[in-house]
Amino acid sequence: MQTNSSLLPDKHGPRLYGRSSGHALSARQARLVAELLPRLGLPEKISARSDLAPEGVPLWLEIGFGAAEHLLQQAKANPGVRLIGVEPYLNGVAKALSGIDAQKLDTIRIVRGDARELVARLPDASLDRVFILHPDPWPKKRHWKRRIIQRDFVADLARVLKPGGRLRFASDIAHYQAWALQHILDDSRFEWTAERADDWRMPPSDHFTTRYEQKARKAGRACAWLDFVRAH
Repeated sequence: MQTNSSLLPDKHGPRLYGRSSGHALSARQARLVAELLPRLGLPEKISARSDLAPEGVPLWLEIGFGAAEHLLQQAKANPGVRLIGVEPYLNGVAKALSGIDAQKLDTIRIVRGDARELVARLPDASLDRVFILHPDPWPKKRHWKRRIIQRDFVADLARVLKPGGRLRFASDIAHYQAWALQHILDDSRFEWTAERADDWRMPPSDHFTTRYEQKARKAGRACAWLDFVRAH
């Protein structure tokens, strides 16, 4: 079966990220990218949910998994779930592959590239959960169009989530927190699940902390976790 492990370059609007690679990979990481990444990709043609996960198996997507701490921990905690991780940054992809290889995880699929292009390929009502944790906030106003949370993308997320499916957005940037809340709730198919302040101020019970989140806390930036349900 042919697989697509890379969606670079993006073709769905302004570039969401800066450089797509950093320091040189180790020999082991380079080998995993060359050999393991193609095996963990998605089919070139996705015509049905069954192309992504067996019948009855929940399908989760993490958009921009960074160093993959959250992705790997979710896979270990939920062995009955199929996870897809999409990340443009090569070094992050290499870290995910290293963790998958070392921990012998067989429920994760990895795509390197633009999440918008991946989501556009997914069948309707195919996902049970989506995580978007600490995406690039693009703080300058002239760059806000680069934020991944835009009305068109929110609509696409609503399309690929099942009714009752969950979307979690997290950020340590106050303006992006408000931006995401407004843009997601502007789509009537999403409902915010928070009933009290601690529901978004405190990490959810099924959340796994990332190194980026730890850095944000040390810098004095408060994180917010916004959970939504695909209502109808």
